[in-house]
Amino acid sequence: MKNDGNANFIILGVAIFLGLSALGYLLGGSIVKVKAFERSVSVKGLSEKELPADIALWPIQFTRASSDITQLYADLEKDTGEIVRFLKTNGFVDSEITAAPPAITDKLAQQYGDASKIELRYMATQDVTVYTEKIDAVRATMKKLVELGKTGIVFTGGNYENKTEFIFTKLNDVKPGMIEEATRMAREVAEKFAKDSNSRLGKIKQASQGQFSIMDRDRNTPYIKKIRVVSTVEYYLSD
Repeated sequence: MKNDGNANFIILGVAIFLGLSALGYLLGGSIVKVKAFERSVSVKGLSEKELPADIALWPIQFTRASSDITQLYADLEKDTGEIVRFLKTNGFVDSEITAAPPAITDKLAQQYGDASKIELRYMATQDVTVYTEKIDAVRATMKKLVELGKTGIVFTGGNYENKTEFIFTKLNDVKPGMIEEATRMAREVAEKFAKDSNSRLGKIKQASQGQFSIMDRDRNTPYIKKIRVVSTVEYYLSD
């Protein structure tokens, strides 16, 4: 009886061992298959274009100084009229030209020292802004602004707030084509990787579109814009 019990115990142990071995084999095979199924490659595709800006924002700032506030306003009105006439002569229309109210500083109100040192009490700054689609006209007219300077108008410039801006507003028109190009470029890279690694390229596992960026081509041609987008695509790989 004792020998029969030992034999049964041995048989049970062998059965359990074989069962666990078979289970381990099956699980091992499953893990390999899952890993093989999840083999993938992540690639990036770039699309880049250079396109002309379609909107120009040109602020023209000028100053006047006087100790007579009435005369100061009269001078500002005269200068504004001269600038508007100059712009119209160069092809711009009323709907493209805006004159902002002047900003006037009373130096006497800000003086903490000897008021007698103030030569001209009031200082005024005013902007006339051109907002237009006529990019070439803006570029050409900017070069002629010195003509107005010779009449006595004092222009200010060089500060960031009054920098001429060239804007590209037609991004939605080029988005579909650029996304398609970026995706195609990504696939070409993935196909080369698959070929080099003796694999086959499968379906897209996941994809993400990067943000579009719009920058000046360079500091000397701000009216030419460089539009760029990078798409990231992950593909399945198989043997």
